[in-house]
Amino acid sequence: PWDRERSAGGSSGGSAAAVAAGLCEAALGTDGAGSIRIPAAFCGVAGFKPSFGCVPYVPPCPDRLAHLGPIAGSVRDVIELMDVIAGPHPDDPDSRLRYLAEPQRAPGPPRVGWIEFPGTSAATREVSERARLALAATGARVVPMEVPFPDPYPALVDLLAAAEAAGGSPEDEDRCDPGRLAIIRYGRTVSGPALIRAEETRTALRARLDAVMTRVDLLAMATVPVEPFGAGEIAPAWAADPEDLRWLAWSPATYPFNLTGQPALTLPAGRTEAGLPVGVQLVGRTGADDEVLSTGRRTEQELGLLDGGTETEGPVR
Repeated sequence: PWDRERSAGGSSGGSAAAVAAGLCEAALGTDGAGSIRIPAAFCGVAGFKPSFGCVPYVPPCPDRLAHLGPIAGSVRDVIELMDVIAGPHPDDPDSRLRYLAEPQRAPGPPRVGWIEFPGTSAATREVSERARLALAATGARVVPMEVPFPDPYPALVDLLAAAEAAGGSPEDEDRCDPGRLAIIRYGRTVSGPALIRAEETRTALRARLDAVMTRVDLLAMATVPVEPFGAGEIAPAWAADPEDLRWLAWSPATYPFNLTGQPALTLPAGRTEAGLPVGVQLVGRTGADDEVLSTGRRTEQELGLLDGGTETEGPVR
């Protein structure tokens, strides 16, 4: 909605664009590898992937990667919507995680590890720096951190593709877009041992990030390292060929936290000189949704002060 020649992101791009354009106050999205946070970042709104099991997902997703969560114009509105949608549901056996509206962490400034992923564009880095300053202004102790885990993308592709293949049939192929069809066909080749190895990668990643989260309370980073690419494209040019399955490798800050099930919030950090939104992401411990959201809300307020406390010019309507 800020530039009609650019992508709104996906897969919940319609939800994020509708919120940004003022067509609705809030919307729901589904996030299996970044599909709430990527479009929210590209459209300049807030989007939240709760901890796995915090919001029920019916029918349950077989790969246990997808999360249901809110997209709204502000973190404040995300918090209000979470109060409505969180909680157990009898048709989702994973939805047993209690959602707390108020932080339960011991008092004191949160420790935040600030990560910059390789390939982050200069424009994205410049805007996300505003969010780092705003985060520090809330009292958080923000320290630089190297990416604390190896890229789990191959495991993600095996899990997602196998689930897509399980849900599709050869009769559907003539109605499938090329990118999805490539994933389904690859999924039919994923063996049982390959799936077990992918699950082992997921378990190792969870253990690694559990250890990281003993040293910091939150991780923070640019949500997406690149600016929105062209409308009609599925990815930046280097990853836009659906046949090579790199269709999401350009968003390395989103999909790891689907594998771990941690809560992850994106909020608008500002816009580039070209007028394109940039989002910053906060990631917390599994179950610490309250701390992620409350820190995001305080950061949002500080960013408003950086902008003089006034609303910024809206998107293309």
